[in-house]
Amino acid sequence: MSTTSGIWPFRRRTRAPEPPPPAGPDPDQEATAANGRSVRILLALAGGVVILIGMHAIAGILAPTLLALVLVICAQPVRVWLERHGTPSGVATGAVALTTFALLAGFAALLIIAMAQFVSMLPQYKEQFQQIGQQFASWLTSIGISPQDLKVVTQGFDPTKLLNFFSGLLGGAFGLITFGVIVLTMLILMPADAAYTPTLLRQLEPTKPNLVYALTGFAHSVRRYMVVTTVLGVVQGVINGVALFILGVPAALLWAILSFLCSFIPNVGYFLALVPPLVFGYLIGGWGTVIAIIVIYGVVNAVVQSVVQPKVVGNAVALSQTLTFFSVLLWAIVLGAIGAILAIPLTLLARAILVDSDPRARIWRAVIGDLRETKDLMKVESDAAKAERKSAKDAKHTPAVDERKEE
Repeated sequence: MSTTSGIWPFRRRTRAPEPPPPAGPDPDQEATAANGRSVRILLALAGGVVILIGMHAIAGILAPTLLALVLVICAQPVRVWLERHGTPSGVATGAVALTTFALLAGFAALLIIAMAQFVSMLPQYKEQFQQIGQQFASWLTSIGISPQDLKVVTQGFDPTKLLNFFSGLLGGAFGLITFGVIVLTMLILMPADAAYTPTLLRQLEPTKPNLVYALTGFAHSVRRYMVVTTVLGVVQGVINGVALFILGVPAALLWAILSFLCSFIPNVGYFLALVPPLVFGYLIGGWGTVIAIIVIYGVVNAVVQSVVQPKVVGNAVALSQTLTFFSVLLWAIVLGAIGAILAIPLTLLARAILVDSDPRARIWRAVIGDLRETKDLMKVESDAAKAERKSAKDAKHTPAVDERKEE
């Protein structure tokens, strides 16, 4: 009997052959994946362009609808407070609509009064505008501009054209009958539909929790930003208007309203609000008044928008400065003046849909402006660098120790 069968009753198992080492990355597969990503990115960009073109095509009805949506979101706390204190849902809905109506009616009345004052005082400055045009034409002649071009320049200094500009900027947004009808109608319908929003979100949360999270965060961020910006814009407009009135600048009320509206336009709004008062300030007081206006507007804007607003709004917006500026330009092209005013809420809506609703895409929040973790990391790195420099400096200035010992 063999040793294997007599002494060891079981047959010894042979070791299975080891699997071959994993092959390296296949260049063809990597190239295919890269091409697939490129195609998806190009398709997404093309889709975005098509969507923006479509939005621009229906800007006449889309802009007032979005404005009404933002107003209803801002007025939603009125409904919550009333229903919490036992007010019927229908009465709370009416209160939301009346609140938005009252705000718009008061603002429209103030705007009409200011525009009327502006129209009545324009003819008084026609000659002064023509003198400025002639002075500017003389300067252009000195640098070699042709007479034909000078004629175009001098004709451009006409105060009635300023009226057309502001009518297009303000009246085109708020004075058109179609715009007003759409806004008012939406302010009646949207508050009624908004009564179902909390229940709809609770109904949607089990199946789409990320979408509910994104929409809830969007509403909170927009409400906080718009309410804070509105309050600070009123303060900014009142201070600027009073200062312009004291300086004797014509149409101070209109420039105060313009300052309020431009407070909703980051980066660009300050300059849009500053130019008209500078022109009329120069006409009535010369360079002294111009310098005073620049100082007042600069101090008020720096304190309100650079110090107070960031602390109050906090991380509700979380958009980088570059993206903010680009969003103002983009939405102004797509939707006009209302797009510039609603640039931040519209960008927050796009972020909620494209980024916040997808957990995999939230890593891009830091890239587009949510820098809370980034700032903490930068602080840690800065402290470490300071400590390293201090250690190196101390080591450099420490006197050498005499290694010899006394006997």
